[in-house]
Amino acid sequence: MGSNLGNSQHTLFQALQALHCPPLMTVVAQSSLYQTVPIGPPQPDILNACVLLDTTLSAVALLHQLLSIEQQFGRERQQRWGPRTLDLDLLFYDQAVVTTPTLEIPHPRFRERAFVLIPLAEIAPNWCDPISGQTVLTLCQSVNPSGVQRLGPIVA
Repeated sequence: MGSNLGNSQHTLFQALQALHCPPLMTVVAQSSLYQTVPIGPPQPDILNACVLLDTTLSAVALLHQLLSIEQQFGRERQQRWGPRTLDLDLLFYDQAVVTTPTLEIPHPRFRERAFVLIPLAEIAPNWCDPISGQTVLTLCQSVNPSGVQRLGPIVA
């Protein structure tokens, strides 16, 4: 999860509530909130966190649900890696490897991004990437953590 427009901390708190939608989706774990230096054009720092979900949805249906939640929070995709009210990325789906025109699982760039791996290591350190065979913790240890600052729990 990420946000850098508006009241990002409140947006992420509300998005966390929207993700907890039994029986379709249940939040199993959530990381701390992190402030991170953005990738892309000049813009405010981003607040990021990771969430582990249990879901009855297929990977494609889950992606559509995430995109719908982004739209509920006013997400407009005007510029690649530009500022956003809410960004919900599907990083992995159990051990599935999916490649379609609209969905790639595991997320193609998660292995190189400290702002993803650091919060992900809090909640799923032993998850094994089906592509590289490495755990999240091992991948996390291979990225530069500068520009990623832990802020604490996600609160309203």
